[in-house]
Amino acid sequence: MKLTLSHIDALQELVNIGVGRAAGVLNDMLDSPIRLHIPEVRLLSPEELKVELKSQFDNSLLATVQLSFSGSFSGTAELVFPSESAAHLVSVLTGEAPGTPDLDVVKIGALLEVGNIVLNGIMGSLSNALIEHLDYSLPAYSENKVNNFPIFADIDENTKILLAHTCFIIEQLQISGDIILMFTVGSLDTLLKAIDLNFGEIL
Repeated sequence: MKLTLSHIDALQELVNIGVGRAAGVLNDMLDSPIRLHIPEVRLLSPEELKVELKSQFDNSLLATVQLSFSGSFSGTAELVFPSESAAHLVSVLTGEAPGTPDLDVVKIGALLEVGNIVLNGIMGSLSNALIEHLDYSLPAYSENKVNNFPIFADIDENTKILLAHTCFIIEQLQISGDIILMFTVGSLDTLLKAIDLNFGEIL
């Protein structure tokens, strides 16, 4: 099934709704406004995705929260922070100064909480709006460079990935993060059919 401009517009709107809901929760947690960029939606191969991420993050170490989902359509959702933004965000959430010994102890838990809020907000928006049930794994935390991202380990080179790339910036704190949604090619047709069936009725 072909990805059309209407599909892209619908996906951008649904991701915006999910991120907006998550931003409301994070606003309360951080007491700081969150600015959102309109997501960019494209269809890529795994190699093209890797090139895209490398061009953005170079060879930096990245803090990543990954949420796998399955059901009517399946894939993974990731929240990716440069290590400096991740450390700053955890410092704000926990009150620990950056670089203190206690910061690493609570970092994973804090970033998992943020990732869970953001990623569940987006996937909940998609599943509710498209009336499709999804099951979720527990979110997982990792620190890797792009070449070692877990998402590339099990993906066939011929698989097409739908990349919904957006960015939120916590304005006063200068913290930025990226959200990446990846759908397996078999699930992509199901997702697009659900948009065709339901999108006109909900937005």
